[in-house]
Amino acid sequence: MLDAIQKVEERIQRACARSGRSRNEVTLVAVSKTFPAESIKKAYEAGLRIFGESRAQEFKSKVIGLPDDIEWHFIGHLQSNKIKYVLPHVHLLHSIDSLALAEAASRYAQKHGLSVSVLMEINTSGEKAKYGFSPQEAADAFLKMNDMQGIVLKGFMTIAPFVSDEKKIRASFQLLRRIKEEVSRFTAPENTAELSMGMSADFETAIEEGSTIVRVGTAIFGSREVQ
Repeated sequence: MLDAIQKVEERIQRACARSGRSRNEVTLVAVSKTFPAESIKKAYEAGLRIFGESRAQEFKSKVIGLPDDIEWHFIGHLQSNKIKYVLPHVHLLHSIDSLALAEAASRYAQKHGLSVSVLMEINTSGEKAKYGFSPQEAADAFLKMNDMQGIVLKGFMTIAPFVSDEKKIRASFQLLRRIKEEVSRFTAPENTAELSMGMSADFETAIEEGSTIVRVGTAIFGSREVQ
C-alpha cells in the first residue's frame, strides 16, 4: 500500500507542477468505503490521516476502534434519517445535495450543539442518476443554505461523468469552478474555499482545473468488489 500511496502522491505533485500550484493547496482524501478497518489501519501506518466514507452505518462502525486523530470526510449521498450516524464524527460533509438535507442537518446540528462544515454538491454533468443541485439553481440555494445555523458552507463538490472523453470531464470541473467564482461574489471567501473534485481516474485533470480536495480510493486501496 505504501507504494500505491507514493505513486498517487507523485501524480498529485506532477499535476500541481503542471498547473503552477503548490502541493499544499491540494488535500488528499483516501476513500476507504467498502474496505475493512484493517485496510484503513495500513494506510494510517503508511502516513495517511484523512479518510472518506460514503455509507452512514459503515462509517459509524469504522469510527469506533480507529485512531482518534483520523480526519473523517463523508462523501456519499446521506439520507436525512441517517444524519445522526455521521454529523457527530465528520470533519467535512461533501454531499449536501438538497435544501431538505441541509435543513435536516441544520436542525440536528443546532439540537446537539454542533458546527458542521459542509460542501454543496453540484450535478455538473446533468446525469439523471446523480444527486446534487443543478448548476442553474446553485447560487440561490447556496445563499439559502448559508443562512442556516449549525452548518458552515466551505465550498462545492462534484463527480465528473464516467466517460473516456477528457474534454467532457474537464468541462465538468470547469463548470464547478465557474459556479464557485460566481457565488464567491456574494459571500465570505472561506465559504467557497474548497472545490472537492477528482477521483482515481481523473484527479490530475481536476487539480489542473482548481480542485483543492481529491477523493482517491482505487488507486490507493485497489479495486472494490461489486457490492
